[in-house]
Amino acid sequence: MRETERSPGTDAARNRARRGPLDVLLVALPETAGSALYGMLDVFTAAGRVWQSLARAGTETALFRVRIVAPWVRPFRCGNGIPVIPDLSVGSNPHGDIVVIPELWLGPDEHLGGRHVRLLAWLRARHDTGAFIYSACSGSLLLAESGLLDGRDATSHWGYQDLFRHRYPRIRFHPEPTLCFSEPTGRIVTSGGASSWHDLALHIIGRHASPGEALRTAKVYLLKWHDEGQLPYTPLIRIQPHEDAVVRRCEAWLARHYAEPAAVAQTVRHAQIPERTLKRRFKLATGMSLIDYVQNLRIEEAKRQLESTNRAADDISAEVGYEDPSFFRRLFKRRTGLAPRQYRQMFSAAHR
Repeated sequence: MRETERSPGTDAARNRARRGPLDVLLVALPETAGSALYGMLDVFTAAGRVWQSLARAGTETALFRVRIVAPWVRPFRCGNGIPVIPDLSVGSNPHGDIVVIPELWLGPDEHLGGRHVRLLAWLRARHDTGAFIYSACSGSLLLAESGLLDGRDATSHWGYQDLFRHRYPRIRFHPEPTLCFSEPTGRIVTSGGASSWHDLALHIIGRHASPGEALRTAKVYLLKWHDEGQLPYTPLIRIQPHEDAVVRRCEAWLARHYAEPAAVAQTVRHAQIPERTLKRRFKLATGMSLIDYVQNLRIEEAKRQLESTNRAADDISAEVGYEDPSFFRRLFKRRTGLAPRQYRQMFSAAHR
């Protein structure tokens, strides 16, 4: 989702011209992904200068003063052993116009409960004083733990949607978008999967400097907006640990028979419990309805064939259980965000 064009860049540029570079604070923790941390550090620092230098166009002007803030000022190593030398600690209560939380290395069931309590309080204080708060990918888990996303919309990497559903039920989690505005003022913005920090950095530059500078930065770094969102990259079926033996038995049966006619009705017969009871238990155990589960299995197989074969979409449609190709195409686009032809162009090995 490309949001830069709607950003109030003109006012931001006018304000910046009056007071100089905007202060950007990048949050670094032991869990931080170094690629996102240093990628954003580099891009923000270069904004207003790198294009002007390479293209010999205009005066080089620093648009942002970028510093790393951490729970302490001593050097440490973040994810994958990448060294971090903080400029500031939260103990000094640093103020900034913009606070950015890069991606964190966390498992799909891992949360930050009990960690970084002082930093969470500092984030809440920065929001209260009017700072813009941004998170990239799983950085939104830090915002979720702070309470700043309660009652609001948010996104993150699609791999964390179950964690949000179970641990943060007050947050309206959306796995589809690349950028998600959590409140009408846009002072809290979360972004999706790992490389969506590109979209977030360009949005920040476009919003707080100018859309033109965001475009120039994108050209220099070969960054792109992921207009397609996260749906094309999201697996529709994920293993959900649960204790319902009947549902597990149905999942195993469907893995072999999902393409058969009347798969839902056959599953009910296989379960040997009342239909309404099965559907209720299935939704509780897996997080999706029985019909959605069947459709997702079929679309996952269609995705696999589009990626690895040259078979026509209509033939794939029939094989996965849909005799009506037009219905299949509509369903495929609804579940993946792309038409079958577009999906094949993006992911087929023949196009690499």
